[in-house]
Amino acid sequence: MESLEAELARARELDVDVLADAIESIGFECTRCGGCCTAEVPDGERTDPESVEPHTATVFPDEIRRLQAGAYDFRDVARPMPYGLTDGEDGLEGETFEWALQTDDCGDCTFYREENGTGTCTVHEDRPLICQTYPFSVALGGTNQPMGDVVDSRGPVQAHECEGLGRDIPRADAEALAETLKERAIRELEEAIAVRDRYVPVDSDDIVVYDSEGPKRIDGTAYEPGDRATDTR
Repeated sequence: MESLEAELARARELDVDVLADAIESIGFECTRCGGCCTAEVPDGERTDPESVEPHTATVFPDEIRRLQAGAYDFRDVARPMPYGLTDGEDGLEGETFEWALQTDDCGDCTFYREENGTGTCTVHEDRPLICQTYPFSVALGGTNQPMGDVVDSRGPVQAHECEGLGRDIPRADAEALAETLKERAIRELEEAIAVRDRYVPVDSDDIVVYDSEGPKRIDGTAYEPGDRATDTR
């Protein structure tokens, strides 16, 4: 497995034209179905809460702040990524290394709205990079894979489950999407490297989220030096 630094170098060398060729070949047009913004529900049934897999979309610290924009509290925007957390006596506890967009009681993205069967993002202009580039990802180690199985791939580009795949996409749109996809791959690897380099264990029975800015509580506030356990690196 290559180092994160090697993968970052590969990401920076990605040819946007090659990415655009792949996207254009696969084809895509958003149908506003809401599939990428809502919880995963087997067979479309929401009657069994245990079967619902809440929506997870990775969001960077600066993206959280941009979405807050004075109108939202931190926890209105983001929640700890659930992977790595366990059930404790007083609820979830443990360490996790990413933030996810907040979800509502149904497990859908809190910023998603639907009217007459058409989905709308209420923060569309400020949506995170992973939302801007869905259903595509780049096949590089250390990058995040969005919801949905990979159903097609061309070169370094992977396409995840989405009913908008296979539709004609104008070349200009494919190129713009390719630019953003490369930006996202670079940002994800830079974030992963910063998380690794800044990791310092925290002595806590609660949830600790490690991002590129250091360990944080679930409300986004940083742990103070006195809260941290001894650095064992």
